[in-house]
Formats: sequence, C-alpha cells, structure tokens
Amino acid sequence: MEGVQLIFGIIPVAIILLYIFFSSFRILREYERGVIFRFGRRTNAIFNPGGDGTGPGLVLLIPFIDKMVKVSLRTITMDVPPQDVITRDNVSMKVNAVIFFRVLDSAKAVISVEDYLYATSQIAQTTLRSVLGQQELDDLLSSRDKINQELTRIIDEHTNPWGIKVAAVEVKNVDLPQDMQRAMSKQAEAERERRAKVINADGEFQAAAKLSEAADVLSRFPIAIQLRYLQTMREIASERNTTTFFPVPVDLLGSLRSVMGTGDGQGAAKS
Repeated sequence: MEGVQLIFGIIPVAIILLYIFFSSFRILREYERGVIFRFGRRTNAIFNPGGDGTGPGLVLLIPFIDKMVKVSLRTITMDVPPQDVITRDNVSMKVNAVIFFRVLDSAKAVISVEDYLYATSQIAQTTLRSVLGQQELDDLLSSRDKINQELTRIIDEHTNPWGIKVAAVEVKNVDLPQDMQRAMSKQAEAERERRAKVINADGEFQAAAKLSEAADVLSRFPIAIQLRYLQTMREIASERNTTTFFPVPVDLLGSLRSVMGTGDGQGAAKS
C-alpha cells in the first residue's frame, strides 16, 4: 500500500515537472523575433540554435523567470481613418490613406513605445492632417506623388526611434463636398469650351491662310480657274441629283461688269 501511494504521489509531480520543462521551449517562425525579459531586464535566450538569442527557431527560456514578447517582422498594411482636412485655400474635405511599414528592431518596438501599432496609426493621422492642411486643392489633386513622398519622409522620421521603417504612404480617397464638385465640373467644362474655341479659331486661321495662297496661285494662272470650274461640274454630275446648272464664262461676266460701269459713268457725266 505504501508503494502504491508513493507511485500516485510521484506521478503528478513528474507530470508537473515535464509540463514546466516543455513549456520552457518556444518556437519562433522565420518572420518572428522574441524580446525576452529576465527579472525585468532585456536579455537573450539561454538556448537558440541557429539564432542570435531572439530567434528564429527553437528558443529555450527559464521557467517562471523569462518572459517573451513576440514581434512580427513582416510588412504591415494599415488603413489611416478618414481625416477632416482644411486646405490652405479653405476647402474642407475628408481624406484617408494607407501606410506600409515593418519592424526592423524588435527590441526598440517593444521597449521604446507602449504599443507601436497604435502609435504608428496616431502619428500617421496627425501627419496626414498637418501636411494636407498646408497644400492647396489643385496641388493635392495633381501632385499626389509629391505629397505621398512627403508623408512617408515625415512619418518615417517619427517612427525611426521605435525601430520601425515606413516603406510608403499613399493617399487613397479625397472626398470633396458636393458644391465643390459642381464648381470643379463647371470649371472643367468652361476650360474644354475655351480649348474648343481656340482650336476652331486656329483652324479658321489656317484655312484662311491656305485660301489666300490658293487665290494667289489662281491670280497668276487664270487657266487654273477654268480647270477648277470643270472639276466642280464633274463632282456635281457624279452625285446623280436633279440639280441643273448652266455654265457661264467668267470672262463674260467681267465684260458685262465693265460695260455697265462705263454706261453709268457716261450717264453721270451727261447729267
């Protein structure tokens, strides 16, 4: 009976010891790193084959003494909530963005800031309002790449002490008020009408220049007028219409005009 009691007393103790022993082993993936605290101080694991004491791979900790915080090194995509922005030319709008960043130093990300995800989100929101508030509406709509680069630079400067590298910041949507959208639509329509009028006037100018050159050629070669006249007759005849025309020599009209002018001049002299 004493042997049975001893066995039943040893088995729970052995199970507890085995549980403590195996729970001291942790496995970190290739994209994970561990920040280990021993008695509250930053340290490395006592056993990490193939790693630098923070992973990846198998990590051995001291039970009840070592505490480990896992940090992912993969690129994180975070949406910046829509922000109310007033541009430099006093246009109110809502703007949202997306930020891409990753942790380069896991120790700094855990020690230097309480929650690096929340802190990065807040600094992105405040920077978005600050930078876009210094831009005019036309610059915001046309110089998107320049604004994105400026946002990336400023946010990266703030997050660099936390061991975070900001890869890119992209402005996604610019939500303008309905009144502003209608005003911009009218402006674009007026601009298109102006371009159409300029193009039309330029076409008329070029056509007038070509007609002037053609008139100069016809004045130097009178036979060209007759050839052009015959060509016009041929085009009208080929259309199979019911139009009837009578060819009248241009020289005859000129003679009649000169005769009428002479007659008017003589009548005025007699009177």
